[in-house]
Amino acid sequence: MEPEILAPAGGMEQLMAAARCGADAVYLGIGGFNARQGAENFGGGRLAEAVSYAHVRGVKIHVTVNTLVMDQELLALDDAVREIAASGADAVIVQDLAVNARFRDLCPALPRHASTQMTVHNLDGARLAADLGFSRVVLARELTLKEIEYITARCGIETEVFIHGALCMCASGQCTLSAMLGGRSGNRGYCAQPCRLDFHNGERDYALSLKDMSHLDHLRALAEAGVASFKIEGRMKRPEYVAAAVTAARAALRGEDYDRESLRAVFSRSGFTDGYLTGRRDTELFGTRQREDVTAAQGVLGRLAGLYRAERQSVPVSFFLTVQPAGTALKAVTENVSTTVIGPPAEGVKTLPMTPETAQKSLSRTGGTPYYVNQITLDAAPRLTLPPAALNAMRRQALEELTAARGTPKPWKITENPVKIGPHTAPEQPELWARFEKISQIRGDFDRIVLPLSEVEKQPQVVEKYGDKLSVELPSLFFDTENGKIVEKLAVLGIKDVFCENLYALKLAKNAGLTARGGSGLNILNSLALKEFEALGLASATVSFELAMSRIGALGGGLPRGIVAYGYLPLMRFRACPVRGKNGCGGCRGMSKLTDRRGVEFPVVCHDRQYGTLLNSVPLHIAEKPLPKLDFLLLRFTLETPEQVERAACEYRGHLASDKPRTGGLYYRQIK
Repeated sequence: MEPEILAPAGGMEQLMAAARCGADAVYLGIGGFNARQGAENFGGGRLAEAVSYAHVRGVKIHVTVNTLVMDQELLALDDAVREIAASGADAVIVQDLAVNARFRDLCPALPRHASTQMTVHNLDGARLAADLGFSRVVLARELTLKEIEYITARCGIETEVFIHGALCMCASGQCTLSAMLGGRSGNRGYCAQPCRLDFHNGERDYALSLKDMSHLDHLRALAEAGVASFKIEGRMKRPEYVAAAVTAARAALRGEDYDRESLRAVFSRSGFTDGYLTGRRDTELFGTRQREDVTAAQGVLGRLAGLYRAERQSVPVSFFLTVQPAGTALKAVTENVSTTVIGPPAEGVKTLPMTPETAQKSLSRTGGTPYYVNQITLDAAPRLTLPPAALNAMRRQALEELTAARGTPKPWKITENPVKIGPHTAPEQPELWARFEKISQIRGDFDRIVLPLSEVEKQPQVVEKYGDKLSVELPSLFFDTENGKIVEKLAVLGIKDVFCENLYALKLAKNAGLTARGGSGLNILNSLALKEFEALGLASATVSFELAMSRIGALGGGLPRGIVAYGYLPLMRFRACPVRGKNGCGGCRGMSKLTDRRGVEFPVVCHDRQYGTLLNSVPLHIAEKPLPKLDFLLLRFTLETPEQVERAACEYRGHLASDKPRTGGLYYRQIK
């Protein structure tokens, strides 16, 4: 079966462009709870209209509900679930485990797709998505063709990959840059795209801005890899962009040439790249929106608008015409709906009776509708006919009835299932945990010590030294196609307790019988997500640092929880290095920096040349602040010397303010 072409629709005109240019499915938002709050979207009851329009034309609708939610939004979320269920939409795209739980419990039959915001980038992550009841996983954009093929063949659910459109520098779901710099959370659908501004490293400008991706030349290879859905990015883009991208994808999937120049002209950033898919993660991945990129669109918009000006006749219809003395009737049949129109009495004639040719002349006139005639069957008695005007009227009525029937919502069943979560009971004094980038930084005594796996491999004696206090942090991003290598390393080292910043690590730990603890990279913002992670086996959870302190204190449930209380917060995690030179890594020792247009420096840490992390310019430090009752406070050390580690620990034990440059993070700010 050929993969579907899945197009973006920020509004009704984009939906029309997608359907009329040959998209098999469209993804769109309903206003709240979607990652493109700036798009027109389909709120205010317009979702049902959109679904009806699409279903008439044989196009599926996937609704994005792919943002993180807060406790006070759960009731509104339930209303959104009911609205989507009533519309008869074909699937929902989800990031937050709480959102997944509400669809699972309220509308279990509606298919759920794991959003790319869940940062699923390896086999264990995809298998956990399957465990959670998702029928499809949208894979991270950073994957190579080989990695996509490996996951698709083994995960047990459908895979969906992006084939065209914008590339974020950061792995989706792991970016807090917009929230930290401007109070607009990408995880909540309000990204301000600060990465497109000039962050530079030496002579390297715009080091966080990637070109747009285009994998259209690889669609046959992706289809052979078993990918179920080809996704086009762009819910903020104009309808001409949608028309151009869908038309090009449809041609490329057929193995035909497509209009590359118009596709680039309508929107690109210094052209396109396929660097992730082909594994060429060099400086050619990077690019910005140039003046010529903007002006190029004006020359193609009119022509591209013509691609969707007319209705696309994509739905086959079969007509069965009866002309008998007992009466006349026209039955019209599509793949899932049929209707029968009763006509006027037949007229007797001596010459020119009803023939297949005369029936076809009237019935094949379906222009201006989504239908084309697939078959005409005539059952006519000799010397009987119908006037062309009568037959035309029957055809029009039959198609109108088909359209009404195909567009009638087929709602999903809703089962009322309220959320029940009790209050949380925490100790009077939280434990003090510390996470270190390097073993050499450790100084002082902590209730728990978290170390990266790579560090423990270098000095395995720390396993015995710290015993039950030790948690080993698994890589936040792990693109290797053999996650079993990690399990083998953990077994050899005798490690029993792991720290998980990504879903794959939780699945890996569960399979290996290890104690799993959740990091802030799991993006936990609400009580229901805590409950879901507890059911998956987490022993503790570090809640997202995008959540206000007042809301952290109100989180319920039994799972032990804490916060990142100190440290240079991770703002991005990326596979393409923003400081890598044209000739590779050179003499880079894994520590560098980027400077923004105001001269502020942001550290960049490389993790074994597998992925990198952009850190905030100053550390989070809230030791003197009143904190809600928590099970632990996590001090996150990356750049600090042992002396700075010791000082920070003393400040937190004594609730002392720091006299160094620092930030309160997002705990005491209002963010979107």
